[in-house]
Amino acid sequence: MKILAIETSCDETAIAILDIDANDKIRVLSNIVSSQVELHAKFGGVVPSLAAREHVKNIGPVFKSALDAADIDSSTGGFDKEIDLIAVTHGPGLGPALLVGITFAKSLAWRYDKEIIATDHMSGHIHSNWLGEEDMANIFPALSLVVSGGHTELVLMKDHYDFTIIGETMDDAVGEAFDKVARLLDLGYPGGPIISKYAATGNPEKYPLPSPMLNSKNFDFSYSGLKTAVLYLLRDLKLKSDITEEMKSDIAASFQKAAINVLIKKTARACTELNIKSLLLSGGVAANKKLREELQKTSEEIGVRYYQPPMAYTTDNAAMIGVAGYFAYKKSKNKTALKWQSVDMDANLRF
Repeated sequence: MKILAIETSCDETAIAILDIDANDKIRVLSNIVSSQVELHAKFGGVVPSLAAREHVKNIGPVFKSALDAADIDSSTGGFDKEIDLIAVTHGPGLGPALLVGITFAKSLAWRYDKEIIATDHMSGHIHSNWLGEEDMANIFPALSLVVSGGHTELVLMKDHYDFTIIGETMDDAVGEAFDKVARLLDLGYPGGPIISKYAATGNPEKYPLPSPMLNSKNFDFSYSGLKTAVLYLLRDLKLKSDITEEMKSDIAASFQKAAINVLIKKTARACTELNIKSLLLSGGVAANKKLREELQKTSEEIGVRYYQPPMAYTTDNAAMIGVAGYFAYKKSKNKTALKWQSVDMDANLRF
């Protein structure tokens, strides 16, 4: 089947078209993303009402670009003839932003009498692993480490859409901590890429920062204490001298080490205790090079298969929503749930 997927949960307007065969082999025919990152950078974070306004402006052109890239001519009825299913993110995310994508998707489903599947954004991130070249057969039970600006979760996955959260952040998500530390260092927004860039030239042993809950017996996380430790470190350093670029690099490297250390240790312990066959990395922070390297190394040491999404699919995109929507569709037994009237926004949606 051919799937049109729509993602507008935050500040990316994204539409993709996927072709998936009976053996679950996935071809991405198009994956168009219009980012608003520069627009929101001056605010140090995403402004929901502004994001929604930009989605309204961008979704039409992004839709046309996605059809063109997939060689589907809408003027001759190509969309009606070729698209079998519409997948759209209905949560979690920013309510005003989600509504733009949902309204657009429901309009298409109504106009062309297409089935539509409401898709979980976080399931999309997990299923981004199916967009790589690796063989994903017989991977269950799997453990997914989901790391983004709003989420830090360990999710036990016994099958597609058989999710159990076994650990999550008690306060800040790891991606949020990256953003806040970047702000403390006056490095800009978003924080993840720029912290990683500075950390690459810094000394991770220079400043001993804490990895909160590292030795707790559960699989939960906490990043507010680490963020506060960086705040106090900067306060103390500023009493002695100005903060140089070299110092910023050392602080970034020390912070990144502390943040990743707890992710690696808890994930490895969960894999061992739960007899996990495969480990999946996903979410925006999955683009962090150091995290990818350390998880690869750790997986080899504990003897589990390791998967990570291609870099192009780590941040918000519609291709991942298409994959997640496909597997949700395969498990769906309620055809009423595939009608456009059934799709509702849930900004606080959980697995």
